[in-house]
Amino acid sequence: MHASVTIDIDVPPERVWAVMVDVEAWPQWTASVSEAKRLDTGHFDVGSRVRLRQPRLPVAVWTVEEVEPGRSFTWTSGLPGFRSTGRHLVERRRGGSRVTLELEQRGVVGELVGRWMAGLVDRYVNLEAVGLKRRSEEPPAAA
Repeated sequence: MHASVTIDIDVPPERVWAVMVDVEAWPQWTASVSEAKRLDTGHFDVGSRVRLRQPRLPVAVWTVEEVEPGRSFTWTSGLPGFRSTGRHLVERRRGGSRVTLELEQRGVVGELVGRWMAGLVDRYVNLEAVGLKRRSEEPPAAA
């Protein structure tokens, strides 16, 4: 199962990146996350872990596997037979940024769950993209 969305955001990538990596604030701007808690301190980097609570899904711990500061991060979560990989990419474009969000589910259980939850996953990826755009384009004092 693979879900992906690309959205243009009318602010520089630096602003989008700051919003994207402030994961504990996600519940303020996307209905796809009801709670986000960093399980470590310091910079959001490889090895950082975040516990996410999402409506209609079990609580999951996501571990950052790759980071290109200011540009992208990839994190994973899973159980035996099920692995989710989320990718967040922000690129500079004329007049602002272009963001691509992807979620991939693999494994024997992942394929079955992915088919069953495809509509919900697509909805959540889109909610995240729209919320990220709205939050990033807010004046920084209001964000």
